[in-house]
Amino acid sequence: MNEGTVTTHPLPLQLRSDGTLRHLLTLEGLNRRQIEQLLQRAQAFVRPLGATPPATRDLEGVTVANLFTEPSTRTRVSFELAAKRLGASVVNLEVQLSSRVKGESMLNTIYTLESLHVDVMVIRDAEAGIPGLVADHVKPHVSVLSAGEAHVSHPTQGLLDALTILQRKPDLSKLAVAIVGDVRHSRVARSAYDALTRLGIGELRIVAPPVFMPEAGEMPGCARHTTLAKGLKDVDVIMMLRIQKERMSQASLPDADRYFAKYGLTPDRLQLARPDAIVMHPQPMNRGIEIASDVADGPQSVIRDQVRNGVAVRMAVLAEVIANRGSLPPA
Repeated sequence: MNEGTVTTHPLPLQLRSDGTLRHLLTLEGLNRRQIEQLLQRAQAFVRPLGATPPATRDLEGVTVANLFTEPSTRTRVSFELAAKRLGASVVNLEVQLSSRVKGESMLNTIYTLESLHVDVMVIRDAEAGIPGLVADHVKPHVSVLSAGEAHVSHPTQGLLDALTILQRKPDLSKLAVAIVGDVRHSRVARSAYDALTRLGIGELRIVAPPVFMPEAGEMPGCARHTTLAKGLKDVDVIMMLRIQKERMSQASLPDADRYFAKYGLTPDRLQLARPDAIVMHPQPMNRGIEIASDVADGPQSVIRDQVRNGVAVRMAVLAEVIANRGSLPPA
């Protein structure tokens, strides 16, 4: 497989027969109304820093398992906090601590968790297709949520990015958004594209060196730029991406200083955007490579809001899939 190409695979239905959400593997199959409902539900869980976080018993008696075979800080912690704030029991599994290092397959792990009465499985995996494979094999009462699938998609990140923009700039139809950096290898960029295009974004731009551009058929409708001078001109939102070193060969990695000199977001380059433009980054950040510290920590940065909104979005998704399953008994 070529670096950055998206593996296509048949996805199981994400919706139940009544049209409600059962799994969240990608935003690609959701319509605008469904995304807006999730965002409205998430906004109800948002609290300012320093305020008591929301807590409900909506998931009392429910068990959520976080299965992460890739390193994660923000996503794993926010899924755990989201589940606990809804009253669920949570178990965290890391591949180096589980039976998969002994050769156990993912499906055998899933069947074990089902036997232990796990209701929701949150999966991050470096291999494309794993969340869909699991969703195809779980019992009818079990939901599967993707916490990041290889370079393919990261649906809750796409939702929290959209929510963060809407909080500051509610009329998306009038906005220009630039996604800057290693778009080719980025699941974040693909899910942001899915969310924003379904919500009616005015203009979406990709700004990247040619080696980091997605394939020609991907992300249709986006203007493509290879320089920040053109790509950032008069945009309302700048979404910076890190270089996905783990998805590239050593020979493909750019020189950090040269990359920052051409594509790093500095205060001077930020002035190319509109005066009230906001700066986003999914993190982890490589300061001094794709973004300068005084921009990341500056007044136009909403990066910390993205982290806060991550918990709210994941609460909304968990509450949605559990509320909709009704009294369906385990098969």
